[in-house]
Amino acid sequence: MPRLVAIVVAHDSAAVLPACLAALAGQHVPAIVVDNASRDASVAIAEEAGAQVIRNARNEGYGRANNRGVRAAMTAEHVLIVNPDVILRPGAVDALVAAARAWPDAGLLAPRLVEPDGRFFFQARSLLAPYLTNPGGRLALPQGDACAPFLSGACLMMPRRLFLDLGGFDERIFLFYEDDDLCRRIAEAGRALIHVHAAEALHGRGRSAAPEPGRVFGTRWHQAWSRAYVSRKYGLRDPSLATLMTNLPKALLSALVLRRAGVERYGGSAAGALAFLRGRTALAREGLSE
Repeated sequence: MPRLVAIVVAHDSAAVLPACLAALAGQHVPAIVVDNASRDASVAIAEEAGAQVIRNARNEGYGRANNRGVRAAMTAEHVLIVNPDVILRPGAVDALVAAARAWPDAGLLAPRLVEPDGRFFFQARSLLAPYLTNPGGRLALPQGDACAPFLSGACLMMPRRLFLDLGGFDERIFLFYEDDDLCRRIAEAGRALIHVHAAEALHGRGRSAAPEPGRVFGTRWHQAWSRAYVSRKYGLRDPSLATLMTNLPKALLSALVLRRAGVERYGGSAAGALAFLRGRTALAREGLSE
């Protein structure tokens, strides 16, 4: 078995972290928890579970925190990047390891993700793959192991050396599209991306961090900004103006009828798009250095 270490990035993840870490421990996978300045008991839970804990003084974002964890996993041949709201079912790690043995040239392997409603999640398309023959995103779920153009960042296994050689996640992105960007770079490096059907993981989807006021606005801001950023990075059409023109009227209308949820949702998207058009970076919004 390759030496495998799990990287779990936590931010106010106390509600879901115990089950995630227990599942890893049950399959004998040591974990490094990179805590993004949680205000809850995330650090204490990780320490009690026997995980190595790296504390960030502030929220560094998904990509930066994962990169720090991978760099710290110096004994690992493979790293398993796991969101805290993911629970690896018994046997999932063995299935991923067996797939890595069967396809030693694979650059990335991911389990079958099962959503809270029992739905099997599989990404049928991506913004970063305009060359795919599935522009409408028609869902044809694999019935077994399969090559895929993109894999969800909720749970990914890959050789540590490859991850580092490719520069890890793009640290200019604070949140969203880091996994799409990494998948594209792995594919361009000539390595396969493998969906491992026998490895099952339960995905809480959106439960990695506790809800708080303003989180929806921030999430939508970063989603709009990151979409524009990766579009420019790969020479695609900049969607910022269209995003701004679509969401700004909806945000104003929501404000007029005192609908706070709409103001956060549409206002966040409009603000993120406008920030990109004005040259503001995601890291600057979060007070982080470039």
